[in-house]
Amino acid sequence: MPITKKGHLLSPQALDVELYTTMSRIRAFELTAEKLFLAGELPGFIHVSIGQEAVAAGVCAALSVEDYLTTTHRGHGHTLAKGADTGAMMAELFGRTTGVCAGRGGSMHIADFSVGMLGANAIVAGGIGIAVGAALTSAMTSNGRVAATFFGDGATGRGPFAESLNLAQLWELPVVFVCENNGWASTTRNTEALAQPDVSQRARALGMNAVDVDGNDVFDVHAAARKAVQRARAGAGPTLIQAHVHRWRGHYVGDPAKYYNPSEVARWKDKDPLELAAAVLSENGTWRPGEREQIDAEAAAEIESTVTAARKAPEPDPGSAARFLFHESSTGPRQGPGERVTSSRMAGAS
Repeated sequence: MPITKKGHLLSPQALDVELYTTMSRIRAFELTAEKLFLAGELPGFIHVSIGQEAVAAGVCAALSVEDYLTTTHRGHGHTLAKGADTGAMMAELFGRTTGVCAGRGGSMHIADFSVGMLGANAIVAGGIGIAVGAALTSAMTSNGRVAATFFGDGATGRGPFAESLNLAQLWELPVVFVCENNGWASTTRNTEALAQPDVSQRARALGMNAVDVDGNDVFDVHAAARKAVQRARAGAGPTLIQAHVHRWRGHYVGDPAKYYNPSEVARWKDKDPLELAAAVLSENGTWRPGEREQIDAEAAAEIESTVTAARKAPEPDPGSAARFLFHESSTGPRQGPGERVTSSRMAGAS
C-alpha cells in the first residue's frame, strides 16, 4: 500500500486524493510565484510548471523520502512534491534567510537534502549525471535508494543525457529518468533541434526500459512511476519515462511566447491535469461533498501564508556571502579552500 511522505499508509482512494492535493498545492505555488515576480517582488528569473503538475505529483508519490531527486530550472513543483516545506520554498524565492537554502539558491538552485532533493540545476541537463551518481552510490552501498531525475526534451540534445543513460544502462543502476517532453527547447521546437524527438526511442536503442505516458493524467504517470521505481529498487536497472505535456507559459515568466500557436495552447489547456483528475475522482465517487473546494482553498491559504512570512523574514547579511561553501565538521573551523568552516547546515539554515 502506498505511503505518504509523512509515513502514513494510504488506501488507493486516499492516494488519488493525495495526488490531486499535491497538484493543487503546486498550482497555487506557481501562480503565486508568477504574480510576485511580475510585481517585482522576486529576484532573478522564475520558470513555472503550470500545466505540468501531474508529472511532479505522479512521480514523486512513487518515491520515498530517502530516495534521491534532481531537477531543473523549472523545479518548484518537483521539489514540493518530494516533500519540501512550502514556507521555506517561498522564502528561498524571496532570497531570505529562512529559505530552504538560506536565501542562496533562489528559484533555480533549490536543494533540500532532508527530503532527498539533491538540487535544481540551471545548467540544462546538469542534474541528470548527478542522479546517476546518486544511483551509483545506492548500488555500491546497497542502501536501497532509488534516484529520479527530471529534465525536458531540450536537455536530451546535450551530452550529459547520452552519457548518463549509457552508464546507467551499462551498470544497471537504480535510476528513473523522467523526460517532460513539452515539445520546446526554450523557444525552439524540438523537431528543429533533435534528430529524434521521441526520447523513448533513444533510450530503447540502448536496451533501456522506456515507457510513454500522458503527462496530463496523474494516475497514468503514477502507475508508470511506481513500476519504474519498484523495478529499480529490485535491481532490474533504469527506466526512462517520457511524459507528454505542454508548457502553458513561455520559457520564463515574462516571456511573451510569440512563438506559440494560441490554438495549440488552448487545446492543451482543455487537458488541464487538475480538471482531468477531478473528473475521475467525481466519476469514481471518491470525493466527499465539497472536498475539492476545500483542498483548493486550503492550498491557496497555505501559499498565501508563506508569502506573508517570507516578506517579514530577514535578508542574508552581505558579510556572510562566503558561508555554506564548504562541508562543515564538528571538529572545528579551518581556513582555506575545501577545508572546514563553521556554519549551520545549508538546508533550512538562518
